[in-house]
Amino acid sequence: MSETPSLLEMQQAIEQLSARVETIERNAGDNRLALGVMSGNLDTTIAAFIIALGATAYDIEVDMFYTFWAVAALRDPKKKAKKNFMEKMFGRMLPGSSMSLPLSKMQMCGMGPRMIRSVMKKHGVKSLEQLMKEAGESGVRIHICEMSMGVMGFKEEEMIDYPNLDYVGVGTFIQLMGEAKQAFFL
Repeated sequence: MSETPSLLEMQQAIEQLSARVETIERNAGDNRLALGVMSGNLDTTIAAFIIALGATAYDIEVDMFYTFWAVAALRDPKKKAKKNFMEKMFGRMLPGSSMSLPLSKMQMCGMGPRMIRSVMKKHGVKSLEQLMKEAGESGVRIHICEMSMGVMGFKEEEMIDYPNLDYVGVGTFIQLMGEAKQAFFL
């Protein structure tokens, strides 16, 4: 037969469990999602915004960190910036905006992005540009990697108008990932 625990033993067990719960809650992170976006592909960028908007539907705060090739998706083709020779070369080789992003697969001689956009529209899926606008309205924050901006020759004055956009170092993204409950890199 087992002995019934004493009142003192039950109080000690409750205190231990309470301490464990407090530690778990303290280390759980904020109700935030940190998304790192490195791919400069249309499909990956669309997926990143769909994930971000899905998270906001569950009242999760979202921080997106754009680095390397992904930064090109945030260029505004109507905006121009003064650039040196190398910056101009990168500017010509990289997509000029979200409208000119390639697909990760099935380029089909450049027709792939137009085809996928057409199929998405036919199925009632929002365009990347609509998703970006909705993300801005939903409070999704975009942080652009300053180092990538310099390496790729991007300038702040050529980026899209977005309500929650800033320029940060990788340390900021590391901090955001540490504070978030979930973090992904696409």
